[in-house]
Amino acid sequence: MTDHRPESASIPANAQRVLVLQGGGALGSYQAGAHQALCGHGFEPEWVAGISIGAVNAAIIAGNEGQTRVKRLKEFWEMVSAPVPWKPIGKSDHSRELFNSTSAALIATFGVPGFFTPRIPPAPLWPPGSPQAESYYDTAPLKKTLERLVDFDRINDLKTRLSVGAVGVTSGNFRYFDNYEFKKLGKKIGPEHIMASGALPPGFPSVVIDGEHYWDGGIASNTPLDYVLGEETHRDLLIFQVDLFSARGQLPKDLFDVQAREKEIRFSSRTRLNTDQFRKLQTIRMAASRLMAKLPDELKDDPDAQFLEKIGNDCAVTLVHLIYRHAAYESQSKDYEFSRLSVEEHWKAGHDDVVETLNHPDWQNRTRPRHGIRVFDLAEQRQRRSKP
Repeated sequence: MTDHRPESASIPANAQRVLVLQGGGALGSYQAGAHQALCGHGFEPEWVAGISIGAVNAAIIAGNEGQTRVKRLKEFWEMVSAPVPWKPIGKSDHSRELFNSTSAALIATFGVPGFFTPRIPPAPLWPPGSPQAESYYDTAPLKKTLERLVDFDRINDLKTRLSVGAVGVTSGNFRYFDNYEFKKLGKKIGPEHIMASGALPPGFPSVVIDGEHYWDGGIASNTPLDYVLGEETHRDLLIFQVDLFSARGQLPKDLFDVQAREKEIRFSSRTRLNTDQFRKLQTIRMAASRLMAKLPDELKDDPDAQFLEKIGNDCAVTLVHLIYRHAAYESQSKDYEFSRLSVEEHWKAGHDDVVETLNHPDWQNRTRPRHGIRVFDLAEQRQRRSKP
């Protein structure tokens, strides 16, 4: 493949550059690999939005200077991925599936370094109402990890916009913790906001913020794309959306496949539906903007015209959709299978998908979208090898 000019991933220059990161546990190293490749092609995000493990990756990216982001991401993923003291026997899918299942079982039993540890005694043995009774694991190690790897002063100084989503346990309301919005309220983003976005029950405990308990945002919506599209109405957007679950998949053949497929559908968050709805809405907004330019002055004070002026804009969105395509041997445990082998494979897959996308003629020859939004899904047909 040919190399790119450094600025190729950031054209048009006046568009706000956004990185959108879905939740997906151990699969999150795919996002880290994608970010590494984007850095190599001159893409430095002005805004990073994430859910769950996407929020952790987002915080590491927003909470570090450009030249140290990949280094910090590597530190995190190397820490949470323990080298398994054996390798898959042979190269068959069955052998690798057995390896992954064993690795996932060890994680479920002993936890992940720097991330979470099992409760001892287990949650069912604690008194009802106690903090230890609501989750199987303790995420206190994650707080220390975030404090070490993330410069929250940089985030709160608005060097890079950061938005992470969580769900109120008692209210059921979805909420975004956004450093730009917090600044207006005199508040600051801290480790607890990132942990709240990744507090997936019943594995992880809820996180209390301002008296409200919060769970993982993926329960309601596993991608912050709709938030980004709704918040920015004045500038063009160049969005790289990195998803970890695909809405499309094979018909399940057994109960294990059913579990895996159900999880994929639940956490894929209907990305294509969101983009289709935005395309229709943005077409209306752009039509309203053009209509206002044609109205004679005597009609511009009409209340209907003033309403159209408020909703109208001529912003264009370029969206690059990158989706992790799981290998044949991966099962429903793939989001908590943290072996070093799998993490490194996911990282490489994210890197390679970005390289393939940015080398694609459709990307290199793109122009500003004329109808509100254009979606590039150029790595979709890339064949994922089923063997390591």
